[in-house]
Parts: sequence; structure tokens; C-alpha cells
Amino acid sequence: MDGQELLRRYAAGERDFSGANLIAANLERAYLVGANFSGAYLATANLSRAQLTGVNLCGAFLHRADLSFAKVNEAILTNADLTKANLKGANLVKSVLTGTKLSGAILSSVNLHLANLQGVNLCGADLRGINLRSANLVNANLNWANLSGARLSGALIRGALLNGVNLSGALLNGVDLNNIDLDGVNLSDSKLSGANLTGANLSAANLSNAQLRVSLLARSNFHAANLNGATLSKADLCEANLNKANLSYADLSEADLTGATLNVARLSYADLTNACLRNAYLWGANLNIAALRGADLSGASLRGAYIEGADWQEAILSGATMPDGTLHD
Repeated sequence: MDGQELLRRYAAGERDFSGANLIAANLERAYLVGANFSGAYLATANLSRAQLTGVNLCGAFLHRADLSFAKVNEAILTNADLTKANLKGANLVKSVLTGTKLSGAILSSVNLHLANLQGVNLCGADLRGINLRSANLVNANLNWANLSGARLSGALIRGALLNGVNLSGALLNGVDLNNIDLDGVNLSDSKLSGANLTGANLSAANLSNAQLRVSLLARSNFHAANLNGATLSKADLCEANLNKANLSYADLSEADLTGATLNVARLSYADLTNACLRNAYLWGANLNIAALRGADLSGASLRGAYIEGADWQEAILSGATMPDGTLHD
């Protein structure tokens, strides 16, 4: 069946094209809303800018098909083969893609808002600027994917694989990343305000200039992480591991760092105004020219810390161990 015959039959009211052979068919800008293409062969077909809302593409073969800028909202693509397909700029809002093969597919600027991608393999995919707001990415494989500038606010990412993923500039506000492994991941310039990263592993991660206002970061591992210029105001960092982390120029005002470890951390020029550092460990930390006005360092250990030019006005130091090893009254 060629494209013209399909369009004639659709205009006549036919909607069931399951199993049809439409290889290389030209359906550019075609209106095929609600059609059934389950199991159809659409390899190398041209569906660019087509209207495909509500279509059934379950098990369809779309190898190297062109779906650029197509409207595929609320569609069923379960177990469809989209290997090396072009989906640039396509809209797949509320579509189901569980079991879909997307290896080598072009997915830049795709809109997958509220889409179901549970368990999908997107390893190494180019997802720059993609819209995944409130999408289901539970157990998805995102290893080595490029998600720079991606919109992921409200997405479900539980159990997802994120080794080597690029999340620079990504929008992750309010996302639940509890206990997730982001070791060495690039999150520079990302937006994570209000996100839940409790118990997460961010060792050696790049969070420079990231926005983490009011985020939940208790017991997270930031060992040797780069948080230079990051905004962490009012964040919960209780018992967090920040040993050897770079927090230079970071905004930690009113952050809760109770019991946190910041040994050998770099905090020069950091803003710790009114922060809580009760019982925190800052052995050998660099606090040169840091702002500690009104900070609570009760019971903290500053043994060997560098504090030249630091602002201690109104800071609470009762029971703190000072850099020279003496105990503050």
C-alpha cells in the first residue's frame, strides 16, 4: 500500500491498518488521527509533521522513519521499533513507550511531557533540550545520555541508571532523587531547587553554579564534588559528607549542616550567614574570607582550618574546637 491509497482509505472512514506494508510511504503532513498501525511496517516512511494523535503503533516497525515535528500525542508505541528514527521536535505528550526500541534515534527537542518511558533503553541517546516533565522514567537506562538543558521537573526517576549522564543546565526542580547514584555526573548550572537528594551519591559530581535552594540533601555524599558558586540556601545538609568538596563562592546561607563533615573542604568566599554547623567537622577546611555572620558552630571542630579574613560577627562558637586546638568557651 502506498501513501495515497492509505489516505484515500482513511478519508473513506477506514481506521484499521494493522500489519500494513507502508515501507517508504510518503505521509508528510498527513492527518491520521486515531488510526491503528499496530504491527505495521513503516520503515523509512516520511511522517514528518503528520497528525498522529491517538494512533496505535504497538509493535510497529519504524526503523529510520522520519517523524520530525509530528504530533504523536496520547499514542501507543509499546514495543515499537524506532531504531534510528528521526523524532526531532516531535510531540509525544502522554504517549506510552514502554518496551520501545530507540537505539540511535534522534530525540533532540522532543516533547515527552507525561509520557510513559518506564524501563526504556536510552543509553547514549542525544536528549538535549528534551521535555520530560512529569514523565515516567522508572528503571529507564539513561547511562551516558546527553540530557543537557532537559526539562525533568516532576519526572519519576526511581531506579533509573544514570552513569555518565550529562545533566548540565537540566531542570530538575522538585524531583525525587532519593538514594540515587550520580557519582561523577555533570549537573553544572542545573536547577534542583526543592529536589529530594536524601542519601544520594554525588561523589565527584560537577554541581558548579547549580541551584539547590531548599533541597533535601541530608546524608548525601558530596565527597570531592564541585559545588563552586552553587546556591544551597536553606538546604538540608544534615550529616552530609562534604569532605574535600569545593564550595568556594557557594551560597549556604541559612543551610542546615548539623553533623556534616567538611574536612579539607574549600569554603573560601562562601556565604554561611546564619547557617547551622552544630557538631560539624571542618578539619583543615579553607574558610578564608568566608561569611559566617550569625552562624551556629556550637560543638563544631575547626582543627587546622584556615580562617583568614572570615567574618565571625555574632557567630555562636560555644564548645567549638578552634583551628589551634583550643576549646572555645
